[in-house]
Amino acid sequence: MTAVAWPSRPSYVPAGTVLGSVHSFDTSTGVDGPGTRFVAFLAGCPLRCRFCHSPDTWYQRSGRTMTVDDLVTEIRRYERFIKVAGGGVTLSGGEPLQQPRFTAAVLRRCTELGLHTALDTSGFLGDRATPELLDATDLVLLDIKSRDPATYRRVTRTGTVTPTLRFAHRLADRGIPIWIRSVLVPGLTDDPANVAGVADFVATLATVQRVEVLPFHRLGAHKYRELGLPYPCADTEPPTPELLARVRAQFTDRGLVAR
Repeated sequence: MTAVAWPSRPSYVPAGTVLGSVHSFDTSTGVDGPGTRFVAFLAGCPLRCRFCHSPDTWYQRSGRTMTVDDLVTEIRRYERFIKVAGGGVTLSGGEPLQQPRFTAAVLRRCTELGLHTALDTSGFLGDRATPELLDATDLVLLDIKSRDPATYRRVTRTGTVTPTLRFAHRLADRGIPIWIRSVLVPGLTDDPANVAGVADFVATLATVQRVEVLPFHRLGAHKYRELGLPYPCADTEPPTPELLARVRAQFTDRGLVAR
């Protein structure tokens, strides 16, 4: 494994004043980690996945500039509620690791408040996750689109799979719990060999708690129209119940919990 050197954060920059670009925030239950959660969607992502339902989060300029203190102030409005509900805070995107200093500082502040923290990421920028960031992360929701380099490139249009696999191993080595996310897109990620490749890899990660097989949907199609962009999956139908069952079985056959 290639060693990664992480730059230290300058001591003269107060963590609370670190700036980030936040697209939006919301609450969810049982979707973005355990319990009811405050979910902050950070702006900016290096990938252009064909099935992306949030093209409005691709660029950091699309978000609202906030300090760490700004976002933590919003989180604290929900603090009592999410603690009682057994939830926490999830940083999603976009891709939160495109803003690693901001992400690390927010996660650290949440940890200091006694809030469970989750990082929702593709892992493509996993090398940017400093030990400090991971020390403040209780759970990683890791989206593994494919293990096959050609399929991964076809899905993301811009990325390579190696950084995600390297990041997954790093998480497992650190003992960080992982929920795997795998989007099932007919004609794109549903090939049995492709699913088997992901399942075989995930089965080697000791800290994976479950695999979420997420059925493709077209709920974000209107965003492409509003942005004047072609929608790559306009002719793709959601997976059938039978296809979902087959793919989930490929994971459970390897001793994994699949939903």
